[in-house]
Amino acid sequence: MKKLLMIPAAMLLGTAAAAPKISAQSIIVNPVQPDLAVSVRVDKDPSGNATPTYRTGENIRISTTVNRDAYVYLFNVDANGEVTQILPNRLNGSNFVKANTTAVFPAPGANFTFTVGEDVGLNKVLALASLTELNLDQISSFKTQQDQFATVKAKGQQQLAQALSIVVNPIPQNSWVSDTAFFNVEARTPVQTGSLFVGTNVANATVILNGQRLGSANTTFTNIRPGSYPVRVQAPGFRDYTTTITVRAGATTNLNVEFAQVVTPAPAPVVSNQFTLSIRSSVNGARVFVDGQEVGTIRNGGLTVEVDRGATEVVLIAPGYQTFVGRYNVTRDAQITITPTR
Repeated sequence: MKKLLMIPAAMLLGTAAAAPKISAQSIIVNPVQPDLAVSVRVDKDPSGNATPTYRTGENIRISTTVNRDAYVYLFNVDANGEVTQILPNRLNGSNFVKANTTAVFPAPGANFTFTVGEDVGLNKVLALASLTELNLDQISSFKTQQDQFATVKAKGQQQLAQALSIVVNPIPQNSWVSDTAFFNVEARTPVQTGSLFVGTNVANATVILNGQRLGSANTTFTNIRPGSYPVRVQAPGFRDYTTTITVRAGATTNLNVEFAQVVTPAPAPVVSNQFTLSIRSSVNGARVFVDGQEVGTIRNGGLTVEVDRGATEVVLIAPGYQTFVGRYNVTRDAQITITPTR
């Protein structure tokens, strides 16, 4: 089957007993029933009685069992009639299977896979067992030295059956037998995804979904698997916006973020605890005391001092004048005039 994908390596043989079977549905049927028996199976149907379904791109294993030492030839006919020669190939070097053993392709532990292609519909796997080695040069060949699998010239089950009949015609009828397994190929169902649109009222906002940065806001993000996710939207100069959204398959989830400007509170006004007190007096040279401390003398009709908020005592002493004592409640810059008496 041309669309099957293969990565070369060696094919191994396992041991497992299986009851021989001759299928009347085989595309090539021996007119006699020899004592040689072969059975072919796909891994989803070990019984060989069903038609299991594989999806395109899915791995498949094919096994065959014989009751006598025989050469086994495996072919796959896909839904479009293209034929792939599975065995023999250049991966394992031999298609000889011992009696009552099972050859599996790919073998357990092989470092390659055999993958169903994209041609949907019914597939048939034909196993032809022969006591003598057959010459298949008339129906298949390796096109290049790099080919791991031979190209089959026949197309469709009818041409393949005719070609194989010519190959087995020269040998005794009791020395070969065939069996066929069937499986369906279905198209792989694409993973349904949803979309997320994040709109904002500012520029340079960034969207983070489930811890992963998606990109800039005011954008529709696609191919998101359905589910609930935490969302964080960030913008310079603004507080982060966080929420949880739900993405649904085949739909777009809308998230609109209105950022509020981060307001830096104005510093509290500084309340001064000192004020300017201007003391006016006509007695030049008078000594001035404020709250018991001498702060200076009257010059040019006045003196300006700094005083603390609250109750303040001002004393003015000058020769020939009575001592002046005044008390004031200072709450702002102020001016007082002192006229001492003689």
